[in-house]
Amino acid sequence: MTTIPNQQLRELTLAGRAWPFEEARKLLKRFETSPPSKGYCLFETGYGPSGLPHIGTFGEVARTTMVRRAFMAMSDIPTKLIAFSDDMDGLRKVPDNIPEQEMVRSHIGKPLTAIPDPYGTHESFGHHMHARLRAFLDRYGFEYEFKSATDSYKSGEFDQALLTILKHYDAVMAIMLPTLGEERQQSYSPFLPVCPRTGKVLQVAITLRDEAGGTISYQDPETGETVTTPVTGGHCKLQWKADWAMRWLALDVDYEMCGKDLIPSYDLSSKIVRALKHRAPDNMVYELFLDEQGQKISKSKGNGLTIDEWLTYAPEESLAYYMFQQPTRAKRLYFDVIPKCVDEYLSFLDKFPGQEPAQQVENPVWHIHGGNPPKAESPLSFSLLLNLASACNPEHKGVLWGFISRYVPGATPETAPMLDRLAAYAVRYYHDFVKPTKRYRDATPEEAAAMRRLEAELRAMPATATAEEFQQKVYDIGKEAGFAELKLWFQALYEVLLGQPQGPRMGSFIALFGRDESCALISEALSRKAAA
Repeated sequence: MTTIPNQQLRELTLAGRAWPFEEARKLLKRFETSPPSKGYCLFETGYGPSGLPHIGTFGEVARTTMVRRAFMAMSDIPTKLIAFSDDMDGLRKVPDNIPEQEMVRSHIGKPLTAIPDPYGTHESFGHHMHARLRAFLDRYGFEYEFKSATDSYKSGEFDQALLTILKHYDAVMAIMLPTLGEERQQSYSPFLPVCPRTGKVLQVAITLRDEAGGTISYQDPETGETVTTPVTGGHCKLQWKADWAMRWLALDVDYEMCGKDLIPSYDLSSKIVRALKHRAPDNMVYELFLDEQGQKISKSKGNGLTIDEWLTYAPEESLAYYMFQQPTRAKRLYFDVIPKCVDEYLSFLDKFPGQEPAQQVENPVWHIHGGNPPKAESPLSFSLLLNLASACNPEHKGVLWGFISRYVPGATPETAPMLDRLAAYAVRYYHDFVKPTKRYRDATPEEAAAMRRLEAELRAMPATATAEEFQQKVYDIGKEAGFAELKLWFQALYEVLLGQPQGPRMGSFIALFGRDESCALISEALSRKAAA
């Protein structure tokens, strides 16, 4: 793969139109007058570890990484990406999909890192979820530094920022109180003390605060006793919006994107961090995912794709491509989008080597693979493999390889690993989504006559004819048969031969499936009506 010289790459990325370049240029302006005092530009993504990593987690880390790579291409400023786990939040609800639910329910209100691991593999529920998150991120090769809220609060890393919040307590309250209902205003405080008696994170009114001593006082909701506790050292955590602002201050975060649903939170946290005499990070708001009916995807409703579901039927590169596309526009996320994303990714990968450098940096695969995409190795589209599966109803990918090896001489699962993966995905997708919806219909007399002629003409052609030659023959017969529109001829072939309303380029399909096999498919389809 040709590498673009550094200086040329910098010039191209500074002028690039792809959205990661636009975001990176916006971020670069942050350092126009001086480089970051900490010595690097800090990107951050946040994660709520009460649930398993989901497709939104992948999207946020993947998109942030794309902006980070764009920034690195146009600047010499070092960068760092932090994946931050909000594991000090008190658990409010027991997830439905974990074991030992009664045990976990007995710890409601405690930080996740203070709850025993229901899976029995780690020192706490929080630590178990950390391991799942990190394995998830490592699987996709993301470069990041992991941080735990519990560790950052307890180690003292956040102490100075927490004392700053205490110093500006009235300013923070002035920002937050107008956004709350009358009842909540009476008990609201940015500080949530961790009860030394129960270990639970408390939402209680603060009765006294001592800025010089760095403490707050509150009334224990069960005993009625007045408790005084430091705001530092993990004895308190902060309410969500104040916590986000405090983290930006403590870590000096330069860039963090968020979903559309968090715009009000980002705006309030930005006001808070400005009240602390600090600058909010640059931000990109991405749109939310929709289901097949255009409804917002909800984890509780279960009306969207999980990352494991996507990766059951397609490679992770196709998911990264999906995340690259128009992040500020709402997109539907359901199973039918998978084949399209796979084929579009493969198409961009195939185009990359022949493009000029200015086109390469705009190509999605440049952003997906950090400027170094792999060599394209699949001459077959995912859709064509799906249609091959439709014709031969395979139980495993080896059946498809019997056709693939004839169509792509020399190709083996070892020499073409991506093609091998696609064959396996195609078999799974076919059995789960295509096969259950197949609806064959009988050919009309006119269609049957054209198909019999097609069968005869194909048998007269060399078995080694090219896909283009087969395609021309299909086209000629449809034209001569007098179809009002040729698309009706092709639709008839799909519905009668494959049992589906849409299908492949027939010439490519015949070349892949085989001349004799295609003739047998036509004969079998026409004999169904005769048998009936």
